[in-house]
Amino acid sequence: MRLLHTMLRVGDLDKSIAFYTDVLGMTLLRQKDYPEGRFTLAFLGYGPETEHTALELTHNWDTDSYDLGNAYGHIAIQVDNVYLACENIRNKGGSITREPGPMRHGSTVLAFCKDPDGYAIELLSK
Repeated sequence: MRLLHTMLRVGDLDKSIAFYTDVLGMTLLRQKDYPEGRFTLAFLGYGPETEHTALELTHNWDTDSYDLGNAYGHIAIQVDNVYLACENIRNKGGSITREPGPMRHGSTVLAFCKDPDGYAIELLSK
C-alpha cells in the first residue's frame, strides 16, 4: 500500500497553484477541468506521482471559499533548513504563523505557514 494524495478544496485555483509552486517549490503535475461537474482538479508534488505522494487541489467553480472547520490539522513538509524556508516563504509573500524553533516538549525544529485558503502547513527539519 502507498499513500497517493491528499485533497484540499480551494477557492482560487490559480492563486493556490502559484502558492504551492512559487512559494513551496512544488511542480504542477497535471490539471483537468470537468465542465459537467463544474470543477477542476490539479495535482502538485515534489516528484512523479508514481513515486511520490501528491497534493490534489479541487476547485469547485461555484465556490469561492470554505469553512475549514475544526477537524483539519495540517500538511507536513520536510525542508533542509526551517529558518531559511521561512525566510524564503516571507520573501515570496507567504505568511508564517508559527516562527521557526524547537517544538514544545521536544527538540524537533519546526514552523508553520498558511496557504491562500488558510490551510496550515508544518515545515519540519530533516
